[in-house]
Amino acid sequence: MDLGLTGKRAIVCASSKGLGLGCAEALAEAGVNLVMNARGADLLNAEADRLRTTYGVDVTAVACDIGTEEGRDRVLDAAGAPDILVNNNGGPPPGIWSDWDREDFIKALDANMLTPIALMKAVLPGMMDRGWGRVVNVTSQSVRAPIATLGLSNAARTGLTGYVAGTARQVAARGVTINNLLPGVHDTDRIKTTDAAIVQQTGKSLDEVRAERSANIPAGRIGTKEEFGQTCAFLCSQYAGFIVGQNILLDGGLNNLTM
Repeated sequence: MDLGLTGKRAIVCASSKGLGLGCAEALAEAGVNLVMNARGADLLNAEADRLRTTYGVDVTAVACDIGTEEGRDRVLDAAGAPDILVNNNGGPPPGIWSDWDREDFIKALDANMLTPIALMKAVLPGMMDRGWGRVVNVTSQSVRAPIATLGLSNAARTGLTGYVAGTARQVAARGVTINNLLPGVHDTDRIKTTDAAIVQQTGKSLDEVRAERSANIPAGRIGTKEEFGQTCAFLCSQYAGFIVGQNILLDGGLNNLTM
């Protein structure tokens, strides 16, 4: 399928690994030129080189913290006039309600709500002027089904979801769509770290832990960054212009929700 994206330009945040890399690779495969961002320069540059070589697209790597104003300015300067923005950032640490104070919530809001909002405010006017644009925010299944130990993430990402719900409907008539992708359990470093901790705590083998996790998912397996990335690419495509302000859950059926 021709997604109609050849020659478009995209910012993909936190894209040196995991779901961000999955999105960057799927867009590169579709012919999109990329500005990739991550904090670690070595891995970021290596993946940027790989995508550049594999897909023949222009890839600019900007090693910085996207959660800072200086980092955002560097990424935006490198992108020029982007057609696509994929907002992605690592989530705050888990805990319980008594662990968190005001400063913890401010950090979570900065990283997972205010940073994507700042980037949207920066790129949306140009997209609207040009009559075409796509924004995809990588949030979490916890937006639809809050997870008790992820209260900081629940709060920040739900706030972003509310912002998108209104904003997406204000820009859609100008050819710009904004949607959210909600990952469930995917085979990323975060899940591997979590599984390793379970192995330490329980004495079970890694294979046992992974099998138990998969058994709880109706699809019978853990998701991949590749299928997540391809869903992102479709939302950025010429065929997705009528998908506006949606929260699309990619969780293998884990959350039994009707709305």
